[in-house]
Amino acid sequence: PQVLSTRNDIRDCSADPPYLPPTATNTTVRLAVLRGIMRTHSSHAYIVPSTDAHMVKHEILCPWGPAPCPQPPLTALFWFQNEYISDQDARLGWLTGFTGSAGTAVVTQDKAALWTDSRYWTQAERELDCNWELQRTTSIESIGIWILKAVPVEGNVSFDPFLFSIDTWKSYSRTLHGSGRTLLPLETNLVDQAWSDQRPLPSSSEIYSLPAEFTGSSWQEKVAGIRQRMEQHVQHPTAVLLSGLEETAWLFNLRGDDIPYNPVFYAYTLLTNTTISLFVEESRLSVAARASLRSGCPGPLCVELREYGQVSAHLRSYTQGNVTVWLGTEYTTYGLYSIVPQEKLLEENYSPVMMAKAVKNAHEQEMLRAAHVRDAVAVIQYLLWLEKTVPQGQVDEFSGAQRIDALRWAQEHSHGPSFQSISASG
Repeated sequence: PQVLSTRNDIRDCSADPPYLPPTATNTTVRLAVLRGIMRTHSSHAYIVPSTDAHMVKHEILCPWGPAPCPQPPLTALFWFQNEYISDQDARLGWLTGFTGSAGTAVVTQDKAALWTDSRYWTQAERELDCNWELQRTTSIESIGIWILKAVPVEGNVSFDPFLFSIDTWKSYSRTLHGSGRTLLPLETNLVDQAWSDQRPLPSSSEIYSLPAEFTGSSWQEKVAGIRQRMEQHVQHPTAVLLSGLEETAWLFNLRGDDIPYNPVFYAYTLLTNTTISLFVEESRLSVAARASLRSGCPGPLCVELREYGQVSAHLRSYTQGNVTVWLGTEYTTYGLYSIVPQEKLLEENYSPVMMAKAVKNAHEQEMLRAAHVRDAVAVIQYLLWLEKTVPQGQVDEFSGAQRIDALRWAQEHSHGPSFQSISASG
């Protein structure tokens, strides 16, 4: 009974006074501050997604339908995009108190609602206070219907265009089209303004070069390969824009620790026929990484290091000329997409870098197999430990997860797990 009462300790907003479990977050002040900022921007509703500026998010893609997946008639295939975002980008979590990895919030002057899927309904009822309505769906159509009821005709529905994918923006645009409501992109993120100096600082950890023994090809060879794809494309693009964090990390053989469980760092890349612009915090590059990137200067294999925040201005300047920019829509935000005139865009689902990265060379395949052997050793050691220890009654799910993590860390070349260990029994 005690375990059940804890597990079912959820909010009850119909009670007088309302009941909130200790896991709920009081968001009254946060919402009041945000609404004040919304008024200064003439915003009647503000949409807050769970993504960051590089489309890092958690998503389950089902071959037969949207998440959550219905029961399939065949074996399921799941593709998890980057599940984690940095603390600095956890805007949805800060505003709502909800810490699930997938969700969307909409705030008006007198209402606030959170949409999430069935994995998180109980969690949301434990973490939200009574300022929030829980909408048990994730469809943009549902969000749009709610907005049409909550926002008056001629009202502005605002959002940060650098947190919306191109497809998501198009979906909202279709939903609100002809309704008299205006979808209004704002360059300033209103949640960041409300969060103010309490917002966590960005990562300051070092960005380092991946040793050549793991890559099988130099970054110069990769750049040459992408430029060859540009030349061979029927539309002859003059540049490739990279927004996905793994795209830039793979292209330059660089790694970082900006996202939990993912060896990437915040950056953009604009690769043209003759130039390479890397938008990154230069001070974080290791000495070896900076030397590698600058070794071809001056020349077509010279990486020009630019400030991370300059990407929009640089892209706007570049597209003034007679150019064509090739980008992958899956990882490019509407904010960057809208800068490039439509007639100068070459859109495909994935950039040529993402497609090249997907095909592993012989050396990468060898390294993958070796990594799996090392991991198998850790798992076998763990299973043996369980066989000996579980009968003694000394193992629970938490200590079990700690043990497998420790065994993996002990393996050569380990940089930690690719996601938080999921440990459960019974």
